[in-house]
Amino acid sequence: MRIVQVANFYTPTSGGQRIALDEVGRGYRQAGHERVLIVPGRAEAVERTPSGQRITVRGLSLPGLGDYRILTGRRRVLRLLDATPPDVLEVSDKISLVWLARWSRRRGVPLVLFSHERLDAILRSRVPRWFPLRVAANAVNRRLSGIADRVIVTSAFSAAEFERIHAPNVHRIPLGVDLGAFRPASDDPTSSATAGDPEGDRPVVLVTVTRLSREKRPEAAIEALAVLRERGVDATLVVIGDGPQRERLRRRARGLPVTFLGHLSDRRAVAERVAAADVALFPSPAETFGLATLEALACGTPVVVPPEGAARELLRGPGSGVVSDGTPSGMAEAVRGLLSMPEAPRRAAARAAAERYPWAGTVAGLLHCYEVIGCRSDAEISPSR
Repeated sequence: MRIVQVANFYTPTSGGQRIALDEVGRGYRQAGHERVLIVPGRAEAVERTPSGQRITVRGLSLPGLGDYRILTGRRRVLRLLDATPPDVLEVSDKISLVWLARWSRRRGVPLVLFSHERLDAILRSRVPRWFPLRVAANAVNRRLSGIADRVIVTSAFSAAEFERIHAPNVHRIPLGVDLGAFRPASDDPTSSATAGDPEGDRPVVLVTVTRLSREKRPEAAIEALAVLRERGVDATLVVIGDGPQRERLRRRARGLPVTFLGHLSDRRAVAERVAAADVALFPSPAETFGLATLEALACGTPVVVPPEGAARELLRGPGSGVVSDGTPSGMAEAVRGLLSMPEAPRRAAARAAAERYPWAGTVAGLLHCYEVIGCRSDAEISPSR
């Protein structure tokens, strides 16, 4: 089977969507299928990667979004598709879905929308309060579900925006985590990283892994650190990620023990830093899955997440994490609650939560949907709870 994936907002420094596309593509290849990824970039390029062929088409950059670009060369993309039509066209972007749908109908190729964002959540911080966001999102999603053969979502939170319009073709397939690369520091004999000791002389080490953009609310992690220190907790924060809010956040962190590492392309380096932390903070209320949250859990690092978004769905058992009220004060209290538990059980609980989500399960669920007329039910493709 030849699977072509089309995606916007894919860059060397982008986060969850890029990781998901690469991991799923690698899984397709390992299962014996051909995978081609078409993405926008600064210049045209064709590359062979461990995940399959990647074709970069010159795209338009968007103001205020860093390196993010969108596909504007429609004729170029359609020529690529016409040259060797796929058996399945998997679109990880709602902007380009409409014009690609016309091509897929004409050629009789199944079109799958892989929904990586929830419209009303991702746009909430970018539109005025009076804007009828839910009504607008419903209208867009009605059209999207009508032109796609299948809509793939990764969580109950992500599915909710399609369920409220009664879309009949929505299927939930969770993402996964590389359980070998992301593992507790105690399992890695080459790791020299050590976590803090709340009961000893070392400070508590907090970490957040996120794009530094408005909708992710990275400032909340810095503010939670400030609250902890005001309450007598000797804590530090490591920020992994980059984005348009970087300089504003640096100014906000002045006087606080915050280390900005920027984007780390080495996934092992990310895993080592996360495994070395006592608690990971993920303030974003707009996550449709929470891949960075899952990676922290795989590292045996318990997490603090907000009540909104999908990250809370990843928790399992006492110690794996806490759903806070999303405020800096609430996050600080959640951290203190986790630190009050013995370290070994909370790290074991975090790891156990992540072990339910291997990438092999994601790939198997997607391939099943592509190889037969219908998809399996959620009970068949979701990890056991």
